[in-house]
Amino acid sequence: MGEPVRLFLFFATLMAMTSAGAADNVLLIQMQPGGRYLVWHTEGESQLTDDEAMALEVTAKPGVPTSAGPARAYETSDGVTISLSAAKNDKTLLIDRDSCGHIRLWHAAGTTNLSDDEITDIVMSALSEGGKRITLGSRHVKAFITRLGVTATLWNVPAK
Repeated sequence: MGEPVRLFLFFATLMAMTSAGAADNVLLIQMQPGGRYLVWHTEGESQLTDDEAMALEVTAKPGVPTSAGPARAYETSDGVTISLSAAKNDKTLLIDRDSCGHIRLWHAAGTTNLSDDEITDIVMSALSEGGKRITLGSRHVKAFITRLGVTATLWNVPAK
């Protein structure tokens, strides 16, 4: 392998690692009765294709086979949730659609765990056009009020 190819691969790998380290983590926070919060994650262990999610969105049959195991869709006040009985932790997904009709799946279980105080700070900072950026520990957060709740984008504070 020639030197130019090695340099290209080095920089491509460096760029991929840098963008992966800076990847946004987005949460959907919903207020629950009694002042509790339900937090949904953009990433989770249960992965469904958009086609599978759309098929589940229009059916209420139990045990529909999917790539994540048998599933069933339920109509809720927030929209359609998908129950995955075979999933280990990520047993519920929430179907959301953007203004163009594209599907976004919110996962009940994810890797970001925030305290109730941190979640309250995020919710209190949210505005429909995006609230002021706040810092929670080693993360920056910007929160938006949406029709389903508060969406919060979290990213790591750059090292100085």
